[in-house]
Amino acid sequence: MRAELLTCAIGAELVGVDLADAIHDDGLFQELRRLLVQHKVLFLRDQDITRAEHVAFARRFGELEDHPVAGSDPEHPGLVRIYKSPEQPNERYENAWHSDATWRVAPPFGCVLRCVECPPAGGDTMWANMVLAYEKLPEHIKQQIDGLRARHSIEATFGAAMPVEKRLALKQQFPDAEHPVVRIHPDTGEKILFVNAFTTHFTNFHTPDNVRYGQDYTAGSQQLLQYLISQAHVPEYQVRWRWTPNSIAIWDNRSTQHYAVMDYPPCHRKMERAGIIGDVPC
Repeated sequence: MRAELLTCAIGAELVGVDLADAIHDDGLFQELRRLLVQHKVLFLRDQDITRAEHVAFARRFGELEDHPVAGSDPEHPGLVRIYKSPEQPNERYENAWHSDATWRVAPPFGCVLRCVECPPAGGDTMWANMVLAYEKLPEHIKQQIDGLRARHSIEATFGAAMPVEKRLALKQQFPDAEHPVVRIHPDTGEKILFVNAFTTHFTNFHTPDNVRYGQDYTAGSQQLLQYLISQAHVPEYQVRWRWTPNSIAIWDNRSTQHYAVMDYPPCHRKMERAGIIGDVPC
């Protein structure tokens, strides 16, 4: 097995490895985990694995989560089918920079995503290195966000397109989560910029240093939040992957954001994803 860098910032393609082998080979799995933490997203092609093998491999990292909106494959709990077709309207959530499910108290550790069917062109996915995004922030911004916390909401995203009763029920089931704006990677100790499309507002911005008059609060905090969210848009922090059938991406959800490019209608695009339960950010 060898890892070939795809950009200077993030991502490596693995060549000469069969993921199915890592289900039972502890040494191989530990090397894959090490490479994942190092490169933040790993890519593989020609991985003709079954759904059961997909789930079994992802479970090596930890227990799998279900999704309250997308749901799981009934025969393979934890495997979410993300299927697009000419008959199915475009959804409004994948084509925004985000880390998966940060509206959870414990967002996912990571994900294993496999391409089942894809358009002949288009439908790529991009990832951004949020460790590098934090590292490159101006020092005065780093000082300003030190200790800041923010809310992340499923109601304001997935729930926004629902009738009010369903939206409120969804929020009751998944109340807004609060996370540090800068989280620490539990494996490496790296600082990560941890705000994204699920983030609605800061919860402790209202200090004498930040707010002189009441009118400062809304404008000042929202301008800063949008500036931080926009850091994922910087091309120098990104990698872009062109899908082919049976290609796979494995990413560290703690240190990355991703964006599914919806430039392919009216073609079919069928993806299957296993999300791994993570820990509470600190």
